[in-house]
Formats: sequence, C-alpha cells, structure tokens
Amino acid sequence: MRTVVLTMKASVIEMFLVLLVTGVHSNKETSKKIKRPKFTVPQINCDVKAGKIINPEFIVKCPAGCQDPKFHVYGTDVYASYSSVCGAAVHSGVLDNSGGKILVRKVAGLSGYKGSYSNGVQSLSLPRWRESFIVLESKPKKGVTYPSALTYSSSKSPAAQAGETTKAYQRPPIPATTAQPVTLMQLLAVTVAVATPTILPRPSPSAASTTSIRRPEPVGHRSQEMDLWSTTTYTSSQNRPGADPGIQRQDPSGAAFEKPVRADVSLGEMDSWKPGSVLLDEGRVPKEELSTQSLEPVSLGDPNCKIDLSFLIDGSTSIGKRRFRIQKQLLAGVAQALDIGPAGPLMGVVQYGDNPATHFNLKTHMNSRDLKTAIEKITQRGGLSNVGRAISFVTKNFFSKANGNRSSAPNVVVVMVDGWPTDKVEEASRLARESGINIFFITIEGAAENEKQYVVEPNFANKAVCRTNGFYSFHVQSWFGLHKTLQPLVKRVCDTDRLACSKTCLNSADIGFVIDGSSSVGTGNFRTVLQFVTNLTKEFEISDTDTRVGAVQYTYEQRLEFGFDQYSSKPDILNAIKRVGYWSGGTSTGAAINFALEQLFKKSKPNKRKLMILITDGRSYDDVRIPAMAAHLKGVITYAIGVAWAAQEELEVIATHPARDHSFFVDEFDNLYQYVPRIIQNICTEFNSQPRN
Repeated sequence: MRTVVLTMKASVIEMFLVLLVTGVHSNKETSKKIKRPKFTVPQINCDVKAGKIINPEFIVKCPAGCQDPKFHVYGTDVYASYSSVCGAAVHSGVLDNSGGKILVRKVAGLSGYKGSYSNGVQSLSLPRWRESFIVLESKPKKGVTYPSALTYSSSKSPAAQAGETTKAYQRPPIPATTAQPVTLMQLLAVTVAVATPTILPRPSPSAASTTSIRRPEPVGHRSQEMDLWSTTTYTSSQNRPGADPGIQRQDPSGAAFEKPVRADVSLGEMDSWKPGSVLLDEGRVPKEELSTQSLEPVSLGDPNCKIDLSFLIDGSTSIGKRRFRIQKQLLAGVAQALDIGPAGPLMGVVQYGDNPATHFNLKTHMNSRDLKTAIEKITQRGGLSNVGRAISFVTKNFFSKANGNRSSAPNVVVVMVDGWPTDKVEEASRLARESGINIFFITIEGAAENEKQYVVEPNFANKAVCRTNGFYSFHVQSWFGLHKTLQPLVKRVCDTDRLACSKTCLNSADIGFVIDGSSSVGTGNFRTVLQFVTNLTKEFEISDTDTRVGAVQYTYEQRLEFGFDQYSSKPDILNAIKRVGYWSGGTSTGAAINFALEQLFKKSKPNKRKLMILITDGRSYDDVRIPAMAAHLKGVITYAIGVAWAAQEELEVIATHPARDHSFFVDEFDNLYQYVPRIIQNICTEFNSQPRN
C-alpha cells in the first residue's frame, strides 16, 4: 500500500512538472507571437493645416516644395493652427524645401501672431487664433506613442482626398483578460489567489440589445451637442445640469454605463494644455466664434485695398438723431464693402462736435462683422461742427503705430459734414496733407444762398481735400441720397495709385549725392562730408517704393559708389555711405554732373522727384554751365553746397532757380551739419507748394 501511495505521488509530481513546462513553453510561444506593430510615419501634403488634425502631438513626413507662398503660414516660432504644417516647418528651419520628417506639438492659442520672413517663407500676421502649434525635429519622446494614421476633424479630410492613410477616431479597446497557463492546482480545483485584471463595468445585456451606446468624443473634439470645445472625454455629460462626468453617462434610451474616473483615452504628453481650455478660461472668444460649423478664420482683408482709413463723422446737435442714424448706415455699408482685415483695409471712427473723440482705432476691429457691430453702438455726442479741430486731432493722434497705423498703407480720412463747419479747416488740412494724409470730403445738404452768410470759411471743401480735381469731394443734396455715395467712395479710397497725398517730401524722391573727393578736401574732411550726407539721408523714408538714394564721387574722374536700386532700407544705405573710400585728385564738377545724370538719374522712376545734392570745396577745372542746364531741362532739382574755397557764383549756376533756396556756402567743413535742417525745410517747402489741381 505504501508503495502504491509513493507511486501515485510520483505520478502527480511528474504530471505537475509536465504541465508546468508546457505552460511556460506556451507562454513563451504566445509572447513570441505578440509583436509590437511597426510605426509608420504618416505623410501629408503641403496644404494640410494643423487645425484639421485632432492629434495633439504627432510625427509626419512632408513632401518637397512646401516653400511655395500659396501654402500660408501665420506667426513666427509659434504658429496659428490655420497654418500649413509643412510650410511652418520650412519657415522655422526644421525642414528645408526638400521635405522630411517633423514632430508637431499643439499648444495654446495666442492673442496675436507676428509675421516674418525666414528660410524663403513669408509668414503673415494674425490678430488672434484659438489654437497654436510648434514644429520640432522628429525625435520621438521616450514613452510616447505616436499615431501611424492621423485623425482629422472632418470626414473627408485633405489626406483622404490625396489617397493617404487616415482613420476615424476610435475608442481604445478595454483591456481583456490575458490567458494564464493551466496549473495543477486548477486541475485539482484547489483554491488559489490569482490576480485578475480590472474589467470596466458594462451595460446590461438587455440595455445593450435595445439601444446602441454612442461613443464618447475624442479629447479636445467638438461635441455635436455643445457650442464649446470639450475638455473631457464624455462631453454630453457636461450638457446636463448635475451630471457627474466621472461617474455615469445616460444615453437617450436610459441605458447607463459607468465611466471610470480616470479617462481611458491617452493622447500623449501635452504639457498642461488641452485644446480649447485656455481661450475659454480667458473669456475673450465669443461663443459664436467657437461654433461647430467651421475652423476657418474671418477674412484677412482685401490686399488690393490696403489702406488705413479714419472716418470723421458729424455728431453735432444740428444733425439730429435720424440723420445721425443714416450716417452710421453709410459707415456700416463701407465696412462691409471694404472687406476689413489685417492684410487689407483697416478702419477707425472719430466723432466730432465741440471736440473730437475716437470711438475705435485701426487695430480695435480686424474684420467687417465686428466693425459693423461697433458702428451700430455709436451714440451721438452733440455740440458744434468743429471740423478743423477734428482734422488736427486725427493728424496728431490717430495715425500712430500705437493705434495700428501701418507704414506700408496709405492714410485716408473721410470727413462727413452736415451743412458746413463751424470753424476753419484750411490750415489743419494743409498740415494733414504735408503729413501724407489723403482727405476726402462728403458735404451733405450744403448751405443755400440765404445761408452762405453764416459759413465761417467759404469754399471750405476745396481748401480741405487732398486735390481740387473733384476726385476727393462729394456733394450730396439730401441725406436720403447719401447711400448713393457708397460704391464710388469705396472705389476711390481703394485706388491707391491716385491717392496723391500719400506722397510727401520725405518719401517720394530719388536723391543723388555728388561728392567732391579731390585732394584739397583731405581724409578727415571727407569723413565730415560723409557724416553730412548721412545726416541728410536719415531725414527721409527709405525703401524701394519710397525715397531712394544713390551716390557719385568725383575728382578728374567719376565713380558710381552705389545706385538708386542697390539698397532699399535706411540701415543699408547708411552703411554704404560709411564704406565710401576717399579718392583724391582734381576737381571736374561739370563732368561729374553729366556722369550723375547718365549713371544715376537716367534710372530714376518716372513718379519720383529727382534731387541732386552736390558738395564741393573748390572751383571746377571744367565748365559747369552746360551740364547744369542739362540737369534743369531733365527735371533734376539741384542743391549746391560749397565749402571753404568753393566759388559762390559757380554754386549759383549749378543750383536750381531760385538760387537763394538751392545754394549754400559754408566756411568750414565742421559747420556743414548746421545746414541740414534748412536744406530739409527747403526741400519740403518746395514740394508742398506744388499746385493741388
């Protein structure tokens, strides 16, 4: 009997060992079969925008050619999600135009995005956007799983259209029970403590059979039941008062299932940001801007009408409430027709009565919709019709960088007057024109014959407008006909080529310096002359469309130091002046004038004023009369500055008539700087005295 027992024990032990070895072997085979899926980097086109991709962090491959300007980018370093992903990667320098892999990470929206030119891509500015992203080199974070297929916000995504791999959002599967090796204890029904996996509670079979339970929306995705971005997985639970998003969700039929307190959807590391959370906390975005319809921004504006516009509206007591309302209707119509935006026209409103007041400046409202809403809220101030005071106010205060003025956009003022002003406008308007402001006048129901005795300044409109050729003036017989001016007004203010007052004495010239480099000047004095040239140049607005500068140095011979089209910014011009080297030699001023006419002014633009500023310290070895006459006949305005041994009569021959305004004599080189303000004043006085018809 004892032998039998020992034999049975041996058999049991043998069976246990066999089963144990079999279980371990099967477990190894199972682990060998379970392989991690290979990560494939999804490819996108150059035109895919970050806002269309729901994934908060992902790696993608960009094709070549994304440097093309048609793939718009907004911002610098941190980009608005309305930007092309691949275009932003090229702009940031992470990629070149040949394409490649990048890591994209979503971050919070900003209140402003600044445009810049970098790596062959010109990014644009944007006043505000709800979501941003940054671009990094494609180095995966340790422990972060990146998607092999991207999740897009619309069913028909750009990637799908291009034949790329996409997927609809799917809830990650609930962990299932892992198969355990069979043990002897289980065969013998011996109770053992075995760790079991956690299984999420499920709805009852009866509930599941009667209704289908809707999948929760992905994190950061918009629920169809809400106006706001959701920041939890089960958005519909937030839509009911008293719902606890961490406990339970009820579907329409009443079937309930429990939601774990910890969200079961992991989208990778996002720092501390969740889509939509920041802007909602700040409370700066209207509810309608976060609607579920579209992620497209409002218009960036019409680039063919890039102007900075100020409306001066009449708020005087005499106008009455009804006429004031008609005036606002015209403003709203203009705002709609202009297509307001940062890349196009911007518009502000100033109301005048006794004193002017700004309702909103150029950067307050960046689209037509917001601008129209603001116009509707304007209320009448009352008082007199002090138009002159209002024009002075706008000239001094409105068109500033702080108020959104852009140096690249013409400044336009549209003045609306009921009847006639109660103060004078001529002097204020002159200063406005000299500041580069284009004034338009709309006079409604002007003075009748028996009322003209009350008009403070006769012919006030012609004294105020930029030009008296009829382009800048509107005379409306009745307030009820004011709407007829809408289309012609919009057409005229957008015709930037005809906005004549945008040109000022400081931004509309081609200036050629003709510098004496003869032996009598000397190295030290030559540097003083160059400093004088620098001081004059600093006073002008330099660009390829504004004032341009060139320089010639002469002795017996002539040398073009740089032409009008060589440098297009003030820093570059000033550096070029510093680099001019002293030549030394004789003094052939006449030949130098001819050389400047041929090498500089022959390449001047037709719409530019041609200014020659000649500096010499002695009498010329050749005749200057014929070259000076040739310069005058070609429309070149010549300023002659003589130092020390220069001949006064020769300076007067060279200078444009009248010589007293165009020729200057300085006894010493060190006193040249004193004449800079006077020369600038004479240049501007001559410019502003041009006929206004």
